[in-house]
Amino acid sequence: MPVKDEETVPAIFFELKLDVLGRSVGYFTEVSGLSGEMETLSYNEGGRNDRVHRLPTRMKHPNLVLKRGVTSLTELEKWFDAVSTSPEQTSITLTMYDAELKRIRGWTFTAAYPVKWTGPTFNVAQNQFATEAIEIAHEGIQVV
Repeated sequence: MPVKDEETVPAIFFELKLDVLGRSVGYFTEVSGLSGEMETLSYNEGGRNDRVHRLPTRMKHPNLVLKRGVTSLTELEKWFDAVSTSPEQTSITLTMYDAELKRIRGWTFTAAYPVKWTGPTFNVAQNQFATEAIEIAHEGIQVV
């Protein structure tokens, strides 16, 4: 009998907490960069022509990109500005919630700091929400 997975539920929003502040700094509707890739080293063994050994070397992770509608809160810009004058890495936690505000899953990112903030693009001819994004570099992900 096959194993039944728990019901997959859609994520409604993501909460970002900074360990250095000990609190939430924002809620986001779009996240990208939740991935990891093992780099490999190809090694040709002398006398073996039937294959190339591929040895694991290190993990690499892309930057985490978080997007949301513009709000009156300015914690992200303050964090970005603070790091530009006094670089400090911190752990951050990203938590995914469903429509009933139930925690679905969380991730912790080590040695994180913002590397890019993008504000809204204004075009009154288009009827769209103003959005902002923050891009965060880090050294690794752990599921919590």
